[in-house]
Amino acid sequence: MIRSARFAGFVHEATSMRRRRSFVVLCLVAMTLIAAVSARSAPQQREQKLPAAEWKAIKKVIGDQRAALVAGDAARAFAHATPGIRAQFGTPENFIAMVRAAYDVLISARYAEFLEGAVIDGVVIQPLRVIAPDNTVQVALYTMEKQKDGRWKIAGCVLAPSTVQAA
Repeated sequence: MIRSARFAGFVHEATSMRRRRSFVVLCLVAMTLIAAVSARSAPQQREQKLPAAEWKAIKKVIGDQRAALVAGDAARAFAHATPGIRAQFGTPENFIAMVRAAYDVLISARYAEFLEGAVIDGVVIQPLRVIAPDNTVQVALYTMEKQKDGRWKIAGCVLAPSTVQAA
């Protein structure tokens, strides 16, 4: 009885610490985004807006990569990464192994929806809200780069906790 009470206390404390850590990470991400946006003047913000067709193309790239990841198609998923990311991982197998280890929620999510994208200091960010099977909500912040041929590629992704809770 004492042992299970201690274990329950440990689990509660660990959960509480994870929530606090998630909140701190979310606050840091939010403060960084707010600082970057507010540091720019209004004319610069207008210059850096993308047309709706560009956002549609960006969402298609992310959606196609996610579909490839879910299907286990490493080569197709890898093809959506920038040349720099492809050089870093070398092979589609190395890439998908990294995604499975660090970004598994992108594969296992029971729900995903795009949020409004932004251009911050010239960097194109497309958020994707994902809900994991355990109802944990995260936001994947994709950094996108337009290639010389006009196509969009994924240059990186950061997972951040969300303040939204799944039902």
